[in-house]
Amino acid sequence: MSLFQLEDIKKEFKHGSTKEQILKGIDLELNKGELTALVGASGSGKSTLLTIAAGLQDLSGGSIKFSGKNMTEMNAEEVREVRAKYFGFVFQHAHLVPFLTVKEQLELMLDTAETKWSKKSREARIEDALTTVDMWEHRDSYPENMSGGEKQRVAIARAIIHEPEILFADEPTASLDSKRSVEVMELIERLARELNITVLMVTHDNDILKYAERIVEMKDGKIIES
Repeated sequence: MSLFQLEDIKKEFKHGSTKEQILKGIDLELNKGELTALVGASGSGKSTLLTIAAGLQDLSGGSIKFSGKNMTEMNAEEVREVRAKYFGFVFQHAHLVPFLTVKEQLELMLDTAETKWSKKSREARIEDALTTVDMWEHRDSYPENMSGGEKQRVAIARAIIHEPEILFADEPTASLDSKRSVEVMELIERLARELNITVLMVTHDNDILKYAERIVEMKDGKIIES
């Protein structure tokens, strides 16, 4: 079932009197619970497409539809509300707050969420999220005492604690060694399958493409294979 539609997406940047077209009319649909990988050479437009899809960057043309609603017609506050409620984000680096424990990282995320939960519900959500990523036993640990893979697991728990419908992952394994990359990708693949989360992932790592149900290749701002 199609959950997310990108239609004729264009993006251009101005450099003085000249314009550079980064995305040249992208059409892409994301299905519920599907893990899609965006691949292509540096400069092909992968990360630009992901940030536009996630509502983190304005587009120059086209439309974005999520659950039948046109996000392109929403104002900035409405887009922010969609991001906060339905989208999760994982980046190349975990970006954990150094002076917060694992549990406190997730508490902070809930503090900034649109929905407010009772103390009992908050505690249950935190335990569930950390158990899902096998980090509950490390709930009182600080980032400085964790490996790169463990930090990324916490970042994933933070991204899913509000039960998003879509997870946007930009090079989630780029800073990890091969063993940790496999662990993180197995986790992301399991989340897509068991929690029915739609995943759009940008990657340069061909070794993790086997976890994707669908591979979309980009070149010079266009999709050349899907």
